[in-house]
Amino acid sequence: MKLDGFEGRVALVTGAAQGIGRKTAETFAALGARVAGLDLREPEVDAVLGVAADVTDQAAVDAAFTQVEAELGPVELLVLNAGIFVVEPFATTTLAQWQRSLDVNLTGPFLCAQRALPHMVAGGYGRVVVVGSSAGINGGKNNCAAYAASKAGVMCLAKSIANEYASTGVLANAVAPTLIDTAMMDEQGEGMEKLIPLGRLGTPEDIADLIAYLSSAHAGYITGEVVDINGGFLVH
Repeated sequence: MKLDGFEGRVALVTGAAQGIGRKTAETFAALGARVAGLDLREPEVDAVLGVAADVTDQAAVDAAFTQVEAELGPVELLVLNAGIFVVEPFATTTLAQWQRSLDVNLTGPFLCAQRALPHMVAGGYGRVVVVGSSAGINGGKNNCAAYAASKAGVMCLAKSIANEYASTGVLANAVAPTLIDTAMMDEQGEGMEKLIPLGRLGTPEDIADLIAYLSSAHAGYITGEVVDINGGFLVH
């Protein structure tokens, strides 16, 4: 079954140069959306408008959205995926390292959502999907306090947007992946699939498919949710 709700709609995916963001941009384009992919360097993704911007810079975010609006139209589907993962013991985490994680993983999504929401409200339709992490639920099993705190914050941000905008036709949800086979996994070493009851790492396709469903017309009664996608990692 092909998901409905994408044909002709304008989508923007942050962190689209690789991994989950790239696969999400490709998936949305295949479903008929007019897609812009945003990253620090202009993403090169087939059938996707590449836009270079730093999500932590408000002026750069505004310029990026202005470009997308001029070339494609107002953003209706927003995927907040851009993020960094820093492994650092809590005791040696500097204020600068802490702040950088919050800037990229929490403030960046705030700036992008704040820029996109007025047009969604004016059009009476919008989907916002935040890419969080299971670390934002359980604090993470490695040395990643800043990352975990920022992901907890951004998943709560999705809930706040959902609550505030529910009556406007704008829905907001988050996904909480664990141990996905992307560049971020390089810090984790080998054998991490042994922690997953399903016996394998997740793939960018796994996450992109869930994001696509939450962004589709089929998810019209889902808002304010954090959806775990972790191969059973959090099963107790």
